[in-house]
Amino acid sequence: MRRVNVIVSGNVQGVGYRFSAAQEAERLGVSGWVRNLHDGRVEAELEGEESHVDALLAWMAEGPQFAEVTSSRVSERTPKGIQGFRVVR
Repeated sequence: MRRVNVIVSGNVQGVGYRFSAAQEAERLGVSGWVRNLHDGRVEAELEGEESHVDALLAWMAEGPQFAEVTSSRVSERTPKGIQGFRVVR
């Protein structure tokens, strides 16, 4: 199991990034959450099988069609065994 915190920068708000990330997480079986930050970035906590988390991180580095990701910062965390994925508002 792998758990990470990721901060994504660029044009990532107002383009469906959070909801697309949630759909991709559910498709991959990754748990956690995603939210907008006040400074225009997006933050997420992801937990699951290492290969699934890696696949979601790769997707997040590109984002949905109208997003323009300029960078993403990933920090390792201790797995907590959480279940499900949610969009935090």
